[in-house]
Amino acid sequence: MSIFNKNSAEILIVAFFIITYFMSVFEKITDWKGTVTYYKSHFKNTILQNIIPFLLIKIVIFETLVLLLLSIGLYHLFSENTTTVAKIGLELSAITLLMFLFGQRLAKDYPGAMNITVYFILNVIGIYLLT
Repeated sequence: MSIFNKNSAEILIVAFFIITYFMSVFEKITDWKGTVTYYKSHFKNTILQNIIPFLLIKIVIFETLVLLLLSIGLYHLFSENTTTVAKIGLELSAITLLMFLFGQRLAKDYPGAMNITVYFILNVIGIYLLT
């Protein structure tokens, strides 16, 4: 017996990313000034340093959209046993992670880029399982 339906691995991966993106959006919004300060420092020697607030707004929009799609997708996985919305959410999540990876590489933060790679691998596994 399982507490999930036949999509237990998919449900767990989607739930993992819901928690991840929720905390990311929550932290950025509740400490906007600190977030802007941190990223201005992080990207101080890059072409991005002067557009950090603009980029953070775009990131929050992407993360919120991913969060919304994954939440709806999780509901569909449980209630209707359909995977389409969750898969679209993970696909947008993968694009978002690639944006993060680009930024980390641009900032020459190689350990940060490596951490994003771990999330990206799990993300791709989730897309594969939902296909």
